[in-house]
Amino acid sequence: MTLTPVETAACCSPLLREPLSLERAEQVVPLLKALADPVRLRLVSIVAASEGGEACVCDLNDAFDLSQPTISHHLKVLHEAGVLDRTKRGVWVYYGVRREVLADIAALIGGSA
Repeated sequence: MTLTPVETAACCSPLLREPLSLERAEQVVPLLKALADPVRLRLVSIVAASEGGEACVCDLNDAFDLSQPTISHHLKVLHEAGVLDRTKRGVWVYYGVRREVLADIAALIGGSA
């Protein structure tokens, strides 16, 4: 018998198989909180979809009608939560998505990364 993608996700999602331990929940909550903002979720999406899976902060600023300090704050939250890596090259900072973190969240809720 072949399961549909919905049935596969339902049977294989850790959230539906067993309750999360307190330790696991405490690990996941900061990631979910960091992603639970429309600007931050869009930032992660833009970075992930960028060539090479990374984007310069200068390009990210141009994608929003927000001040540079506001964008920097959101990027800092994502970086501190472990969703984004950052490297400085000259005067610019480049951000890259930590794909293993997104894959872990997707697996937890039953999706695929």
